[in-house]
Amino acid sequence: MKVLIVGGGGREHAIAVSMKKSKRVDKLYCVPGNAGIAQVAECEPSIGVMEFDKIVSYAKEKQVDLVFVAPDDPLVGGLVDELKCAGLRVFGPDKKAAVLEGSKAFSKDLMKKYNIPTAAYEIFDNAEKALAYLETAEFPIVLKADGLALGKGVLICNTLEEAKAGVKEIMLDKHFGSAGNQMVIEEFMTGREVSVLSFVDGKTIKPMTSAQDHKRAQDGDQGLNTGGMGNFSPSPFYTKEVDEFCKKYIYQATVDAMAAEGRAFKGVIFFGLMLTPEGPKVLEYNARFGDPEAQVVLCRMKNDIMDVVDACIDGTLDKINLEFEDNAAVCVVLASEGYPVSYEKGFEITGLEKFDGRDDYYCFHAGSKFDDKGRVVTNGGRVLGITAKGATLKEARAKAYEAVEWVSFDNKYMRHDIGKAIDEA
Repeated sequence: MKVLIVGGGGREHAIAVSMKKSKRVDKLYCVPGNAGIAQVAECEPSIGVMEFDKIVSYAKEKQVDLVFVAPDDPLVGGLVDELKCAGLRVFGPDKKAAVLEGSKAFSKDLMKKYNIPTAAYEIFDNAEKALAYLETAEFPIVLKADGLALGKGVLICNTLEEAKAGVKEIMLDKHFGSAGNQMVIEEFMTGREVSVLSFVDGKTIKPMTSAQDHKRAQDGDQGLNTGGMGNFSPSPFYTKEVDEFCKKYIYQATVDAMAAEGRAFKGVIFFGLMLTPEGPKVLEYNARFGDPEAQVVLCRMKNDIMDVVDACIDGTLDKINLEFEDNAAVCVVLASEGYPVSYEKGFEITGLEKFDGRDDYYCFHAGSKFDDKGRVVTNGGRVLGITAKGATLKEARAKAYEAVEWVSFDNKYMRHDIGKAIDEA
């Protein structure tokens, strides 16, 4: 098979590495790709993920057998629909289903309608009404831009003043663009956060192994929200009891709800969960692999990824026995100093060759490119996802932090406490 992956970050690199291991994949393409993905796929950096016509033309030109749409923007924008209209086989939810991530207001209303456990909330499309509501609210409280905001459109406000400033930032100053035309205000939940990715074929859902993200930019969960500074899998807090509860009241219930709404979901649903004192509740849905969740989950999956992808598309996921290695993985993101606000790019990355030929260490490229001299240079806020596998979480964590020292670039920045919660488990 010939496969085209749409995207150019660490998640797409992890997907490409999994695809490369498949016995059924002969040739990989990627748009736009990055310097790391270019090691395993033929990349076309001139095509952006939102250039739908160009992607369709490229897929036809290369005569690919499958297009794997990985990022949120093109999924929510309807790239899957365009590719299907052109007669191409596609992995990912169509526009009607991707609204699960594209609109937080939609997903909250869906959960309320179908009794899926989540935080209490109100939806506003008027800043004055939102401000009036906050006058009587309990704090802390959470403000969420309705639309896509690169994982950063969520503000946790401890005081009324912070919340008022948040409404201004989201709805009036449009800090997150049109994503802030509507806003969800919801109760602040406490507990452990856990991420569970799952394959879905429209009716059947198969959860993958659990993971745990670190969203804040700085050690000790301080600083601004980012796209994710590191991850580990599995989460020791995701117990058998939690799994059974979620399978019964959250996972299948979500798939059934989407089908009942005429929005059958095929692809990957990411469940962001909060393990509250009252039980697990949904924090958020994503309509695709998380980043960096994909980096720690896919490297542990035993199945041939193409078998699972085909089953999702063809509606035969019930015949797949999804299996994961009995081990652990930890990913530490190497970012550019100043991320997620402002940072310099274009610094040469050295030491990448130290990952060659190792099957328990991975260097997933999130923001890299080749410069005019053919050197690999930084090209984003999150640059690399240094991932290691180990028999235990502690071993995997020690190996990941060992491996972050193998690579160097100017303004390299990371958190030093990824997986610290492991010590408390």
